[in-house]
Amino acid sequence: MKKIALVGAGGRALYMFAQPFASELQEKIEFCGVFDINPVRAKHLSEECGNVPVFSDFDQMIQTTQPDIVVVATTDDTHHTYIIAAMEAGCDVISEKPMTIDSDKCNAILETEKRTGRSLKVTFNMRFMPFVARVKELLMQGAIGDIHHVSLDWCLDRSHGADYFRRWHAELEHSGGLLVHKSTHHFDVMNWWLDSHPEQVHAFGSRRFYGPTREERGERCSTCNYTESCEFYFDVSKDNFTNRYYLQAEQEDGYIRDQCVFGERINIYDNMSVNVQYNSGALLTYSLVAYSPFEGFKATLHGTDGRLEVSHYYNGPYANTTSTSINVYKPNGESLQYSIPERAGGHGGGDELLRRMVFVGDVADPLGQQAGSFSGAMSLLIGAAANISIAEQKAVVIADLLAN
Repeated sequence: MKKIALVGAGGRALYMFAQPFASELQEKIEFCGVFDINPVRAKHLSEECGNVPVFSDFDQMIQTTQPDIVVVATTDDTHHTYIIAAMEAGCDVISEKPMTIDSDKCNAILETEKRTGRSLKVTFNMRFMPFVARVKELLMQGAIGDIHHVSLDWCLDRSHGADYFRRWHAELEHSGGLLVHKSTHHFDVMNWWLDSHPEQVHAFGSRRFYGPTREERGERCSTCNYTESCEFYFDVSKDNFTNRYYLQAEQEDGYIRDQCVFGERINIYDNMSVNVQYNSGALLTYSLVAYSPFEGFKATLHGTDGRLEVSHYYNGPYANTTSTSINVYKPNGESLQYSIPERAGGHGGGDELLRRMVFVGDVADPLGQQAGSFSGAMSLLIGAAANISIAEQKAVVIADLLAN
């Protein structure tokens, strides 16, 4: 039975890791400790998850509990700190995506993993979503031959999308922007589907909707003068989780969960377009909009033997309710449709399978769904390269961002 320590006590840490550790995995692993810079959040998480020991210092937790694995679920800009410290202490690591936010931190992680001989896995949940995995299976079977071109159009709605602009994610130095924090999921799936590595990136981005685009704004929703008229008003006290874990914990670290989506501090993009060239010769055209009326995506892949389309919308006029369709069109006019039923659980039932695979290890992995540090690097570096490309108005070579 492996001993597992958790660093981070936010929503992702609680729902993806801590609660399952205390329930579905309690007979398979030993949840031995939790650390967060905010002791209130750590205390709440502990009380909800079997009263796991709470530590006020990360190094103390490692020395006291001697875990086999450290799970990192902190803010993105601190992932490298805990990943490196855990590996230096002789622990394997499982990190939330993205692995980190820029090439310098990425190189430091890769160097430490190589030097210490420890292992790092990154939890790319999308690989485990049933319809995403089915596309991978079809591509491995040669459903459309060799893939030459992919287009991926992703929309975040004005609820989910807006929420990134209330939080620390809205500051490039903490999240790498949506092109790293959010798009790392999408880029990883593209890399995985194509079974190829990105070579060159050219991108454009702008902030057109969020940020200081309107006069009627405040510092935060709870003290704003426009709560009655603003369609983005968010009552942080209304939800039990945000009230307890953030509003009632503000005095510990000063983190404000309901910051204005039109605030001056916002320096990430809400409107993005990225082109990627792969070492296989395949091309990716990617777009992300964070203020759409509805949320979801459509992917189209062209290969030597046909075209594959898959889309999944979470709300709005095209919402998928009980299943997702994958359509394959052959050059001879034949068309095939695969209906993939929805499953219960996070990420379409994928979260449970991911946890079983990485924490228990008794599930086969014929599709290569487990992702290591190289996959983590390749996905985040597309986003990091895109940020550089936008800022410097030039194409960026991925190899130039790697130390070796």
